[in-house]
Amino acid sequence: MVEGKIAVSLPLSDGVIEKLRAGTQVLISGIIYAVRDAAHRRLIQSLDKGEKLPFEIRGQTIYYMGPSPARPGQIIGAAGPTTSARMDVFTPRLIESGLKGMIGKGERSAAVKDALKKYKAVYFVTIGGAGALLSKTIKKSEPVAYEELGAEAILKLTVEDFPAVVCNDIYGGDLFEQAKTRYRRGG
Repeated sequence: MVEGKIAVSLPLSDGVIEKLRAGTQVLISGIIYAVRDAAHRRLIQSLDKGEKLPFEIRGQTIYYMGPSPARPGQIIGAAGPTTSARMDVFTPRLIESGLKGMIGKGERSAAVKDALKKYKAVYFVTIGGAGALLSKTIKKSEPVAYEELGAEAILKLTVEDFPAVVCNDIYGGDLFEQAKTRYRRGG
C-alpha cells in the first residue's frame, strides 16, 4: 500500500464497498473487464434475451478503457479511461445484475448514482490522458468476447495497484459535487 491510498482487492464485496467514500484514493488489484459502448449494447441485448453473459458479472468491475494497440513485447498499449457517461444508458441494468464497480472518467447520471446506492456498487475515476502510465499496472490482457468489435472487444485485465479515486459511493457521495461546492466557497 502506498501512503494515503487504500488497497482494494477484486472482486468487490459489499463489506469493502461500505468502507469506500467519495474522495478516497485507492490502488486496485485483481481482475477488471474492459468494456466499451458496443460491448455494453451487446451485454444488455443478452440480458434482454435471457442469455448467459460472456463473463460472470456478479461482483465484477468494468473499466471504460480506450485502448491502443500494443507494441511488440508489450501486454497492452496505452490504456486510459474513456468518458463514462456514454455507458449511462446501460449501467443501471448491469448494476442490478450484480456489477459492483466501474472505472472511467467524468460524471455519472442520476440513474447511475441511484443504482449505485440501491444495489451497493461504486464508481471510480482515474486519470484521463495518462493511458501510458496506467498501462504499466496491467499485468495480463486477454480477449473474453466480441473480438469482431476490434478495440471494443471485452478484455479481461489483471491489474496491480491501478490508481483511482472513489467518485460515487453508496451513501450518495459525489466527488464532482464536492469539488463544485469547494470551488463555490473559494477553496
